[in-house]
Amino acid sequence: MEAPRLAHTMSSPTSPCEEVIKNLSLEAIQLCDRDGNKSQDSGIAEMEELPVPHNIKISNITCDSFKISWDMDSKSKDRITHYFIDLNKKENKNSNKFKHKDVPTKLVAKAVPLPMTVRGHWFLSPRTEYTVAVQTASKQVDGDYVVSEWSEIIEFCTADYSKVHLTQLLEKAEVIAGRMLKLSVFYRNQHKEYFDYMREHHGNAMQPSVKDNSGSHGSPISGKLEGIFFSCNTEFNTGKPPQDSPYGRYRYEIAAEKLFNPNTNLYFGDFYCMYTAYHYVILVIAPVGSPGDEFCKQRLPQLNIKDNKFLTCDEEDGVMVYHHAQDVILEVIYTDPVDLSLGTVAEITGHQLMSLSTANAKKDPSCKTCNISVGR
Repeated sequence: MEAPRLAHTMSSPTSPCEEVIKNLSLEAIQLCDRDGNKSQDSGIAEMEELPVPHNIKISNITCDSFKISWDMDSKSKDRITHYFIDLNKKENKNSNKFKHKDVPTKLVAKAVPLPMTVRGHWFLSPRTEYTVAVQTASKQVDGDYVVSEWSEIIEFCTADYSKVHLTQLLEKAEVIAGRMLKLSVFYRNQHKEYFDYMREHHGNAMQPSVKDNSGSHGSPISGKLEGIFFSCNTEFNTGKPPQDSPYGRYRYEIAAEKLFNPNTNLYFGDFYCMYTAYHYVILVIAPVGSPGDEFCKQRLPQLNIKDNKFLTCDEEDGVMVYHHAQDVILEVIYTDPVDLSLGTVAEITGHQLMSLSTANAKKDPSCKTCNISVGR
């Protein structure tokens, strides 16, 4: 199979055809619109029409590839030498318009047995909606092409990062994690109203909520995993949590062993930065056998709680001892409700630094430290 390549001057299948030209070429080919008009050359206008792809099927979708196949009438099928595939990001879920419709996104590939794999040629992004349409083409002896009408437009969405991709992120994060420091508590900063609400409406227990869209675009936990965010980083000189916070002036502290112990599993969730020198690692702590544990087991790399580069739990002389990585900021998601009576709530003495918030933060796609070589 010829390596797929982009034909840089082709128009979109939704672009109207211009006047008929006499010499068709790959550099100046007139593609049809969706109303049935198709490219034609005055010298070959009476040749038998090429079959139009129909019943298009998209399968084996990953975060940066997919397989495509379709049905065709057998008439003139043996004349097909190439496929033209047009791929575009959708503008939004309620629109059938092609984004950047004047920017060509044609893939020209030799006519190989279907299904055909399309991989990474447009730097496919994970968890992104696309539209795709197909033409069949016949390359002539002089290098020109005869093309069919466009197929119908099909919509599909690429997948999240797989465990393989997350393992690549994990390995990158391990490189910069740094030495381990001791910790004794997990903490969660919020406004006073948050804790009052949990006391009044949820029986004094903080409730899991769906994770926002911060971090890597392909993260399988964004918008899906339910949990409660905690922090565990300490100040190097005091060994205690920092007094500043971007999330509110009230802090809930809970002894580390209440959330993280041999009855919980630990998973790696994400690694990202927000156009700064700081890097964040998201970890998930899930009670063994809980719904959160089952969710993570299918999607995330599991870490050994006693031996990993980010957050460890081990027994020394009959006492549980905890350590966290010094050179990354850890965001820990606990997947079950947490009763406020297991810890304490108090007002912090430091500043509320809103600029440090990671709520729905966008990952820097150009950072070489925390990006992997798949779809952006």
